[in-house]
Amino acid sequence: MSGLLTTSVGSLPKPDYLAKARSAFASGRIDASELDKLTRQATTECIRMQEDVGLDILVHGEMERGDMVTYFGERLTESMAIGGLVRSYGNRYYRKPIITGELRWQGPMTVEMWRYAQSLTDKPVKGMLTGPYTIVEWSFDEHYNSRRDAVLAMAQVVRCEAEELVNAGAKFVQVDEPAASTRPEEMDLVLEALAIVTQGLGAKTITHVCYGDFARVFDHIAKLPVDQIDLEMANSDYTLLEMIREHRDEFDKELAMGVVDVHNHVLETREQVKGGIRKGLEVLPPERLFIDPDCGLKTRTVEEAEAKLRLIVEATREVKRELEID
Repeated sequence: MSGLLTTSVGSLPKPDYLAKARSAFASGRIDASELDKLTRQATTECIRMQEDVGLDILVHGEMERGDMVTYFGERLTESMAIGGLVRSYGNRYYRKPIITGELRWQGPMTVEMWRYAQSLTDKPVKGMLTGPYTIVEWSFDEHYNSRRDAVLAMAQVVRCEAEELVNAGAKFVQVDEPAASTRPEEMDLVLEALAIVTQGLGAKTITHVCYGDFARVFDHIAKLPVDQIDLEMANSDYTLLEMIREHRDEFDKELAMGVVDVHNHVLETREQVKGGIRKGLEVLPPERLFIDPDCGLKTRTVEEAEAKLRLIVEATREVKRELEID
């Protein structure tokens, strides 16, 4: 693949018909087969939209997931239960899982929908997982004696799922750790757990870390055991690039760089996005720089998400032409 590849972080907005269907399923008004049919319809639309705007590496959109942590808690029924509603962002809520027993992998949780999405396109679709530290951090633990024990047990579970994705054919596996920077004193644990998931996996590994005090933990972020680190840049006015510039000799990974703010309804200008890409190219070569949104786009409307992704692709193509990048 050439340089300056475009992608998306993970989640995409659910169409209205799927949001209504999920509510109807929760209240018993439709059955699982009807919900699955509509989930696959929405997934197909996600893939078609990404192909239409011209992204290089696709995501399946996570149409089957209500929340990135609860989704896994609901499938680890032998060792987790689902608690009450907890506010997470704005007026969005999720049901906080509870670790009730010894964590163990019970079978594939993400492979079927990944395989379906990949069957719709010749472009690579990322396998999407929530990282072990984030799952434990955003759950209650009523079983383990220490956070380290819980996180490392969860890492073994996520590793099994990652292996299943690779065995199914996934070339990219992304392990999201948005909670990684919330407790700087536990970054060593984040690294230890993520290494269990990624080392020797047999696919390109990615992690997305978002919206934290990165200056305090950048040395650890630079050492995360993955091939590519995905960071928000637009929301923080690209200040993180300066940290990478200062540590360029130690930073040997690819960078997926967010160039549009996913928490803003306003569509950036093409010149703003091109300016961000050019800033990235001052720090890293194009073959190590990937261009995407700051975070998942599920908080935007379907139309806003498509517009932001289309802008990313068009701006990236213009920069490649102007700088004669293959």
